[in-house]
Amino acid sequence: MTAPLEVEPGAATADPEAVLKGMGKIEGRSLGQIAWMRLKRDKVAIGGFVIIVLLILMAIFANLIIKLIGHPPNQFNQNLIDTVGGTLAPTGKFGGMSWEHPFGVEPVNGRDIMSRVIYGSRISLLIAFFATLLSVAIGTTLGIVAGFFGGWVDAFISRLMDIFLAFPLLVFAIALAGVVPDDAFGLKGDSLRIVLLIFIIGFFNWPYIGRIVRGQTISLREREFVDAARSLGARRPYILFTELLPNLIAPILVYATLLIPTNILFEAALSFLGVGVRAPTATWGGMLSDAVTFYTMPHFMLWPGLAIFITVLAFNLFGDGLRDALDPRSR
Repeated sequence: MTAPLEVEPGAATADPEAVLKGMGKIEGRSLGQIAWMRLKRDKVAIGGFVIIVLLILMAIFANLIIKLIGHPPNQFNQNLIDTVGGTLAPTGKFGGMSWEHPFGVEPVNGRDIMSRVIYGSRISLLIAFFATLLSVAIGTTLGIVAGFFGGWVDAFISRLMDIFLAFPLLVFAIALAGVVPDDAFGLKGDSLRIVLLIFIIGFFNWPYIGRIVRGQTISLREREFVDAARSLGARRPYILFTELLPNLIAPILVYATLLIPTNILFEAALSFLGVGVRAPTATWGGMLSDAVTFYTMPHFMLWPGLAIFITVLAFNLFGDGLRDALDPRSR
């Protein structure tokens, strides 16, 4: 038995009610608020998020920005090309860079590179976002079904994932995009090519997120809150969409942010190989493909390559920060 604490005569004592009176109201924080507080402290992730927002705004308002610049992406400027020397290179230093054309102009035709980079962001981000959305929808649905039901359902979906993972996606994409005519399925031109690329990239990339969701579902289906829902008579759809799916939002969001830059690179690769959105529509991959012919003019491939690099880096930095913020075990 411990002896009571002795207080010296004349020592100041604190009134507990007076101490609590100035503390104010204590409020609990949700998991989302805690994750947001952790994310705000990651300056690198916030920087990547700011760049992503600027890129999205640039893609949305591409037409307005190009009107303000005054140089449409497909406008030829032959007066800016040196036709006398035979090289068809832009006049002036550094590929024709000037206040009027900050990124310079293309050889041969003199199209403004800055306008084409801005307009190319719309194509790349549009295809990457919708392809990721398609992959997430298919992968989440099949992954949660396989992990929850198990048995022959899990075995069938798992073997289906293995088949898709072993599929030569790049070769198939080149073959399919090359044989589809310019007018099919009620679409034509750029609209048809964009929808086709979204389907190819999104439909064949779902097994990656499907495996992650399946593994997380297997670990969650034996947890106490799922057993409690079963004991209360909850049916399978309720358990799937009310108990399991909210706990899978965090890994789905993290993987989606990391899948978008992969899809941007894949779209750029297809455009580089000539089976993406066709000329004269500006795409980052198509600009790099055209720049190969003029390898002695590095400025021609610098700007689209830099745009791809900055976009992919921003998404990866934000994805890493989001993963750390949503993971309660990380510090």
